Amino acid sequence: MIAVIEDALFTLLRIGLGVAEPQPSGFALSAEDWERLYSMAGEQSVLGIAYAGAARLPKDSQPPMELAFQWASEAETVRGHNRLVNGVAVRLTQLFAAEGRRSAILKGAANARLYPDAFIRQCGDVDIWVEGGRDSVIEMLARLNLLGGPDLVLPSYHHVHLREPMDGVEVEVHFLPSSGNRSPFTNARLQKFLAAELGNAELAPEGFYVPSMKFALAMQLAHVQRHFISGGIGLRQILDYCVLLRSASDSDRAELSANLRRFGLTHAAGALMWVLGHVLGLERERMLCKPDARRGRWMLREVLDAGNFGFYRGAEPGFPWRWFARRWKALRLFPFAPSEVLWGEVAYARWFFASIAVRIRLRKISLRGVPLG
Repeated sequence: MIAVIEDALFTLLRIGLGVAEPQPSGFALSAEDWERLYSMAGEQSVLGIAYAGAARLPKDSQPPMELAFQWASEAETVRGHNRLVNGVAVRLTQLFAAEGRRSAILKGAANARLYPDAFIRQCGDVDIWVEGGRDSVIEMLARLNLLGGPDLVLPSYHHVHLREPMDGVEVEVHFLPSSGNRSPFTNARLQKFLAAELGNAELAPEGFYVPSMKFALAMQLAHVQRHFISGGIGLRQILDYCVLLRSASDSDRAELSANLRRFGLTHAAGALMWVLGHVLGLERERMLCKPDARRGRWMLREVLDAGNFGFYRGAEPGFPWRWFARRWKALRLFPFAPSEVLWGEVAYARWFFASIAVRIRLRKISLRGVPLG
């Protein structure tokens, strides 16, 4: 029964994206099945897109009235949040422009504008790249009183969080274009490419700058790979990449395709292409490479089991269990992308020992929940 509901969700997503037409018959779900589908769409952060698909179904195939009203309300909330996120993106763009800094919105709002309806994608926080490098960007944010002390206890190497949400929206300010790969060799090539492409960012009609399509394709594929291995990804990231590939030119896709191995993205690309074909019916000519069915099935199962960014995998009771669960996951995923998993464990070991002084100061074994940037 779960497989039936998953397939029904895939159908709604294809309709919502405008890549499939609703059929006059053949979409029959019970009220209980509709509730499960709605819950699954929520866990995957695709409620707005799935609702756009459900609203186009024939009347006799649509969800029960009570659920339809609830779903419509959620979809309207998604639309309102998108407008709020766009407003924050514009304010940030203007703020940094006044400081003489170039910027570009990464993922979220930049992706949403490519959907057939720019307000159906569930946006979360705002990711914005700001030029100047780590020290310069952090100094500027501190001078503008946007950065708090706890955020710099043990900062990320590529971004920091603003001290407080802006209009209720969390903001990540990136001084590197991407978290990239764990492998230092492929990451160096990837980061060099992304940094160069940021020079081609353009001002969108919405009022903020967006990176080139080449940047988006490479950066977000690396983002999918990194999060798949370290925490999890959801259908929202899958849909984003489908929209990117459909919006990209043949030359954009061809350039990334030629660089997949150099950027360390071959396995992730093959898996993702299979998922996109299976779930969203992406045409072979729009794919970056030959679909990898074995890794693709693996990726899709992880996506469906864990939900958006792995948030629905289930919480372990304490630090030792979380530690063992993460090491076990790394061991399980080693065949998926051996180099990335191996270098990921090396990076984790470095982080663990670098954080010992912080743990002693905070008197905590686990830093879970501590705002570390």
